[in-house]
Order: sequence, then C-alpha cells, then structure tokens
Amino acid sequence: MSAASLLEAGAQAVTSVMDREGDIYELFAKRPVHVDLLVRAAQDRTLADGGRLFDCTATLPELGRMTVDLPAAPGRAARTATLALWARRVAIARPDRCRVGDGPAQLSLTLVEAREIDPPQGIEPAHWRLLTTHPVATLAEARRITGWYRQRWVIEQLFRIMKTHGFDIEAVRIADPTPFENLAAATLVSAVQVLQLVRDRDGTARRPLTDVIDAADQPAVEAICASLEGKTARQKNPHPPNTLAYTAWVCARLGGWTGYYGKPGPIVMLHGLHRLRAMLQGWDLRVV
Repeated sequence: MSAASLLEAGAQAVTSVMDREGDIYELFAKRPVHVDLLVRAAQDRTLADGGRLFDCTATLPELGRMTVDLPAAPGRAARTATLALWARRVAIARPDRCRVGDGPAQLSLTLVEAREIDPPQGIEPAHWRLLTTHPVATLAEARRITGWYRQRWVIEQLFRIMKTHGFDIEAVRIADPTPFENLAAATLVSAVQVLQLVRDRDGTARRPLTDVIDAADQPAVEAICASLEGKTARQKNPHPPNTLAYTAWVCARLGGWTGYYGKPGPIVMLHGLHRLRAMLQGWDLRVV
C-alpha cells in the first residue's frame, strides 16, 4: 500500500480513509504495519459469534452526540445535522469466498456508527457505519473518527476539480512519466487553490488574498470587482479587499454565480478563477 511510504518519509502515523468501495476483507487483513484504516462499511458482514455487523449496536447506549454541517448535494439542501454515536469492538469473520491465505479467520476491528437524529421531513437521515483499526471507547474518540471520515468529502472535491468536470487531467496523453508528473503536480496546486476559494467563500478561514493571487494584483481585482457589483446589498462584495474571501466572491461572480441563490461550488469557482487570471494577464499588458 502506497500509504506505507509516508511512514518511511517520516510520518508519525498514517490513516487511510476510504468510502464503501474500500470495504474489502483482504484490505484490512493485509494492511502494512503501522498503517491504520477507516472505511465506511458497505456489507452487513458476519461476525465471529454468528451475529451481523449492522445489528451489533442495537442494544448499546449512545456514547453521545455531535453536530455537523452537511454540504448540499443533488436534490438535498445544505443543513446542520445532529448525529448520535455508538462504538464497539467487533470480530469480523473471514468471508467464505476468501482462501485461508487471504487473511486470518477473523479480524478485530472497531465499528463506529453515526446516525442522524430528527432529520427534516422527507429527507433520508445521514447514517454512517465506519470500520476502523483505531480503538474507540469514548465520545471524543468517536467524534474524531467521524470527523476524519467527513474529511473524505474534501478529497472527493479535489479529485472532481482535477478530473473530467474540472482540469480534465485524465484526458492528457503524455507517454513520458516525468512531464506528466510535472503537469499533475501543477494541476494539483491549482485544484487546491480552487478549494481554498470555496472553503473561504464566507470569510470563515480569514485567509489573505495572497494565498491565490499576488499582492500586486489586488488593485486589478478591486477594479474587476467594481465592474461586477450591482446596486443591491446582495450584489455587493461584503469582504475586505485584501482577503481571500473577497477574491472568492469575484471568482464566483465571474464563474456565473448571481449572488442570490445557493453558494458557489468548486466548478463555478474554477471557471471564475480561469477568467480572473486571464483578465489579470490583460491588466499586466495594459500597465506595460
């Protein structure tokens, strides 16, 4: 597993976080030493005592609850959700399809279950069953595991920006690995900058404009912003000009966001950043 190379590079600990496609018995059985796993369970596995994985928390008391912000998704508005948390140690039996050499007869893992309490009417509640090699016995530990799993969404967004709907890195046809690695690295940097804009679109991160734009370009960004603002309060950029949130507002407007409905996502922000950089190049030529 490539995650093990991070340990060799000096990382103190490595946890690989995966969605339901990572729910594979052999993946847990053959993980490298000192690499932990956190995977959303996809299968109601048989336990060593004959029970079923999805039933094993039914009689347990709650460890406690946590509140999370769930992002918008197709057909679902963003909302704040309250999750009840459970955790217990489980012994997963080796599936019948596996050969003896594919792993031990059973695996000792931890199941953390997070289920939304009182979701909006007509909305399917958030419900995550998470299998991990980390020990979990307290509410704080269950919250930490759930929080780590939720960070997977950031990674998904990053890949989305890099792939078909964004930079379309998959369409590149470069046979020589070195130029392709250089291009992929540059694309990754740009994708991270897009995510920075998205995550600070409300100004909560309080990051400076220079995270994405050169300080010398601030006057140009302000001039472009003035051309995008309207007469109503919702058509005005509410952020200070030297902040990343100010630039995010400009990119969102250039990417097609009206300022009225919803919040701009990564693809809108990407298109806006492309336009902003082209305009800044024109501004530099004008100055020269």
